[in-house]
Amino acid sequence: MTLGKVLLFTGLVIALVGLVLTYAPGLLGWFGHLPGDIRIERENGRFFLPVTSMIVISVILTVIINLFFRR
Repeated sequence: MTLGKVLLFTGLVIALVGLVLTYAPGLLGWFGHLPGDIRIERENGRFFLPVTSMIVISVILTVIINLFFRR
């Protein structure tokens, strides 16, 4: 795949995510609120580590990449 096609595909994906975040923010409301996401809030600071959400995103991206780039 040429560099131009990769850049075009990446740009389209970023634009699609931007449209979803702008016009349908409720579709991604689950992100960061799954069981297994670590959230520590204290009076002097906050810490957030979305472990489970990142695993879900990783699985989804792996499936998508394997569907499009399988030889």
